[in-house]
Amino acid sequence: MAITLILLLALGVYASNRLLTHWLIERSLEHTLAQIPVALQKAGLEEQLPDPRSGPPARHSTGDPPGDQIPGLQLRSTIDGALGAPPPGDLPGRALTRAERDVILPLLKPAELLSARAFSARDLQAAQSDPAPLLLAALDPDPSGQAGPNLPVAAVAKKTGVLLSENRAGVAVAMDFIGRISPHVLMVLPNRGSDGGMQSGLLLVTDQSVLLRSISGITALSSGLIAALCGISVLFAGILLWLRFRDQVRTTRDIEYLAHHDALTGLPNRAVFNARLNETLRLTQAKASNMGVMLIDVDKFKEINDTYGHGTGDLFLQIVANQLKSVFGDHLVARLSGDEFAVMTHSVSDIARLTRLASEMIASTDLPCVINGKEIKISLSIGIARASDGNWRASRLLHCADLALYSAKRSGRSTFVWYTSEMDADAQKRKEIEAGLVKALRFGQFELLFQPQYSLTDNQLKGYESLIRWNHPTKGTIPPDVFIPVAEETGLIEQIGDWVLNRACQEAVSWPDQTLRIAVNVSGAQFSAGETQKKVAKALRETGLDPRRLEIEITESLLISDTDAVVETLQQIREMGVAIAMDDFGTGYSSLSYLSRFPFDKIKIDRSFVQNLGEDAGTDAIVTSIIGLGRSLDVLITAEGVETPEQVTLLRAAGCDMVQGYLYGRPGSVEAHEEHRARLGYNRAEFWDENDDLVPLRAMAVARKPGSEDERGSASPQQDIDDDEIALSAELLAEDEADYSPRAMPA
Repeated sequence: MAITLILLLALGVYASNRLLTHWLIERSLEHTLAQIPVALQKAGLEEQLPDPRSGPPARHSTGDPPGDQIPGLQLRSTIDGALGAPPPGDLPGRALTRAERDVILPLLKPAELLSARAFSARDLQAAQSDPAPLLLAALDPDPSGQAGPNLPVAAVAKKTGVLLSENRAGVAVAMDFIGRISPHVLMVLPNRGSDGGMQSGLLLVTDQSVLLRSISGITALSSGLIAALCGISVLFAGILLWLRFRDQVRTTRDIEYLAHHDALTGLPNRAVFNARLNETLRLTQAKASNMGVMLIDVDKFKEINDTYGHGTGDLFLQIVANQLKSVFGDHLVARLSGDEFAVMTHSVSDIARLTRLASEMIASTDLPCVINGKEIKISLSIGIARASDGNWRASRLLHCADLALYSAKRSGRSTFVWYTSEMDADAQKRKEIEAGLVKALRFGQFELLFQPQYSLTDNQLKGYESLIRWNHPTKGTIPPDVFIPVAEETGLIEQIGDWVLNRACQEAVSWPDQTLRIAVNVSGAQFSAGETQKKVAKALRETGLDPRRLEIEITESLLISDTDAVVETLQQIREMGVAIAMDDFGTGYSSLSYLSRFPFDKIKIDRSFVQNLGEDAGTDAIVTSIIGLGRSLDVLITAEGVETPEQVTLLRAAGCDMVQGYLYGRPGSVEAHEEHRARLGYNRAEFWDENDDLVPLRAMAVARKPGSEDERGSASPQQDIDDDEIALSAELLAEDEADYSPRAMPA
């Protein structure tokens, strides 16, 4: 295209040069032609022109040519002087006289007069329809087809005919089809009569070689300027086109790149990964080889985004992507979604090498990651699946890797898990639970149970903790540890938690004893900074519950996610009068920093410490330290999972404030607990009974002699409890452990 444009430009410049040269020659000669009648008039030669309608003019006194030569522009006449057409075979017009030549030649310089002819109106009439060819032939007949020296008849005849028909002066400059201009130029000068009609005229053939050369220099310069301007125009147009198409090409390239790559990390996207995976599977099946796929998920990436901002989150993903490329090298690494990556290993397919690659990737996350002066821990969960035969499809392989990834997350994160066939059954079970949870919310299949909390100071009932159960129509009661993780993964935990909060407040309002508190668990998946306090306020407002009777229990894991926002939300809840309790204290995170940042009202010792109490010296030391810390901070301490009288004794000795567990009551309805207390008329001990034979037991009586003083220095009532009753209590507790259901879900 560029070559064609250049050729067209060159052709245009050449054509403009030829046309300009032709035009300048014509204009210059027309100027010269206009001076000839004036010069003839000054020389007195024009006056000698006779009227063509009169007789023959008198002969000139000078030595002019004989009788057939007429001076001036007088047309040639017949020999006998009679007017009329020339005799047959004669050519029209006459040659110029010497005097006429002497006047005309200086005006034509530097051109050379090659041939000249004068003609009259009779000559034109004699030539009938087209006198031009005949007049041209009369200039200098030549059998070769030339009229005058090198003057093409065909080239000038048309122009001559036009000039004669229009009765005007002019020149005929011959130019062939390739632009060559003939130096021999025909000049036509008519002589008009008083009526405006042409009476006579002159035909001159001149050699304009000198003029042509001089004009060629001018036209060459102008053509050069034109060429330069055209070149500049073309260059400018080319620049504009380049700018336009550069952006278009760049945009097209960017669109193509974005269609196949992730804009943030530069890794191939899901479409490229799926296409390469299908192609590699076909090759693997053809070669009867193996291949592996890893799905990698960034653990708790949402918390990083929420805590440090999306800009830091983007930088974090770029760092993770660079580590993936560094570890996996030539293997295909792609970003499938926000925090999920995939790796396809086509050259490494055996289990040992894949395991080593996954281990190296997990180990690489131990390197410090510092963004904007803040160190952020990188934690990755990896699921691995391997196509070992030709029956695998891309969708199936990714599904299996995803199941393994889910198992890795459930195993504690920051690890890798291989796919096993048992995972399919687990996935199917989760799907069933998810579908069942939707129906349970719709048809009211959830039920709240309540577990009592007793004070070790005065043995009084202080409140209840709300615990949820799912009464499935066909599967019976489903414990929380089965359906709560699924609810958290699917987002249904928010609806379930809202139901628990509102239902617990409604139940507490209906209790006869309006001093009892109600504790509601809130999970990290349910807690939303800026929203949870609104839900709590709404529940209190709609149910009319006194805020001082409500207690919100949170776990330590919630505080690590977004400390500032969480603390602010908890502070707003506390300002309503609602108590805040830290549940499962000491399990997995550094809790002391959180205790210093937020003033909790209660700390609950996790059951994992209580169950080994009295059996492990280290556990005893930890529990004693937690209780001492609570007393120093003026925070109530509650022990969960109390199941034996020995545990009660040790907890009271350490200074624990409150207890709850199977020893004091299994989760049930408040009415059932109140009925048991009313039957016994006793309000300071917990009751359990398998055959409706309520057995009172004061925890202090266990492992102590009758009449001894308790740790608080008060006399022990019920000193007459015998060993048989204690043995019966232990037996019933052993039976309860068989069907023990874990403590309630986070609300």
